[in-house]
Amino acid sequence: MNFDEIIGHDNVKMQINKSINSGMFSHAHLVVGENGIGKSILTRAIAIKLLGKEQDKEYADLIEYRVQKNKQSIGIKEVTEKIIEEINKKPYEGDKKVIIVYQADKMTVDAQNAFLKTIEEPPKGVFIILLCENLELILDTIKSRCQIHKLQRLSLEEMKLYLNKKYPRLMPEELKTIVAFSDGIPGRAESFIEDEDFKQIRNSTLEILLNIKEKKCLDFLKYSDFLLQYKNDWKEVLTWFLSYIRDTMIYKETGREDLVINVDKVNSIKDLASMFSFNKLNDIIDIINETRRRLDHNVNTSLVFENMLVKFQED
Repeated sequence: MNFDEIIGHDNVKMQINKSINSGMFSHAHLVVGENGIGKSILTRAIAIKLLGKEQDKEYADLIEYRVQKNKQSIGIKEVTEKIIEEINKKPYEGDKKVIIVYQADKMTVDAQNAFLKTIEEPPKGVFIILLCENLELILDTIKSRCQIHKLQRLSLEEMKLYLNKKYPRLMPEELKTIVAFSDGIPGRAESFIEDEDFKQIRNSTLEILLNIKEKKCLDFLKYSDFLLQYKNDWKEVLTWFLSYIRDTMIYKETGREDLVINVDKVNSIKDLASMFSFNKLNDIIDIINETRRRLDHNVNTSLVFENMLVKFQED
């Protein structure tokens, strides 16, 4: 995909395009943005342009690194024995090579320190592009040697344009729902449409909220099986709980359907608004935030989820 086909991020694209065309594109860059915002698409477009290619496909001088399966970070051994070693090899096809490191914020401190000198002075014709979601996890010494590009969420009109282009058969009501839900992040819109696990989480979290008062405690605790099934996606699970509670509170206060993000679930939102007082809704928010804190500190997942469900049903 070339720059002209990428929707949004106009200022960043213009700056990068100008620097490449003038031969002033620096050797090290950091592309920063939330998961799903388009970092990978933009970075590959940069790489294709730098290599003087037309098509987005695999090239010998376009090297990509990601966190390996079953690992949580990029360690010093991988940086020194794979990434730096590859950087020091001459380009195969031309006089330029592009190295892309995804999830660079998952490099350990030691790995970043080992990478520092290479980022500061890579071989001639080598461009290093680091992608990250959390800029705070990147060492200041790395940041100071990179040109930083921060990607912003797409506007409402840009999201509509993106969705109409990628999913032209969406009905108007579907488009409205997905645009509201995506909150300017294309990847969230794609998950909403394509990811079955995502849909399961979305539907089941709503079911749990609707059954807080309906099911007996033992029956309600059976939902812990669902929560454990998606324990690796616990942040997504808790985000969905909060999304529905947010909609419920807004509808309860205003009575306006047009302010509800989960517009396709508006009847269920109305049910929740009639079921719960504002005090109970605030209690649920507190329970979810406490659950998040405990999971962040690696407390036993099963116990945390069961405790959350029990507290949901407390008066």
